[in-house]
Amino acid sequence: MTQALDFYFDFGSPTAYLAYKRLQQLQQQYDLQVNPIPMLLGGVFKATSNTSPVAIPAKGKYMLEQDLPRFAKRYQVAMRFNPFFPINTLQLMRGAIAAERLGISADYMETIYNALWTQEKNLGDLETVAECLKAADIDSDALLALSQDPEVKQQLIENTGRAVELGAFGAPTMYMNGEMYFGQDRLDFIEERLKPRNS
Repeated sequence: MTQALDFYFDFGSPTAYLAYKRLQQLQQQYDLQVNPIPMLLGGVFKATSNTSPVAIPAKGKYMLEQDLPRFAKRYQVAMRFNPFFPINTLQLMRGAIAAERLGISADYMETIYNALWTQEKNLGDLETVAECLKAADIDSDALLALSQDPEVKQQLIENTGRAVELGAFGAPTMYMNGEMYFGQDRLDFIEERLKPRNS
């Protein structure tokens, strides 16, 4: 029986990037269906009186220089710290909602995540975003126009509110079988509950 996992994410979180890549691997190994749900991390932080780990200088230095590279090596995924971090991801997250409506969510997520966390692109700049989308054969004009639709904006607000209602206080936050898992370093608990494909 396929297990469904809701993956609440924001592109600006480097740990959500690692979770995204690791979940792709787990989908290949196990009977798992990942449902990506865009949310605005800043909105979650505001609602829960939380803040980014990198706001604490010593913790941020440890995470970015030691902890995250260790996990990237463990998962065997490429990762480079983005010199423009942190960026305002509001437009990117609205874009993720628009991509869902256009049926290109997987391509959009792959493009944005790689541009941000392996190619060191400044995705706080919409011209750069458009260039990255065009390079991936995504109709940037259509997607960026749709991202400004009031229904798209409202959907992001509702997703973020729903995440907070479910107990989220940061990203990535995942839900499976009624249980919450926070952080890419908790994916081993999810893996323990999965069944291999064709088992």
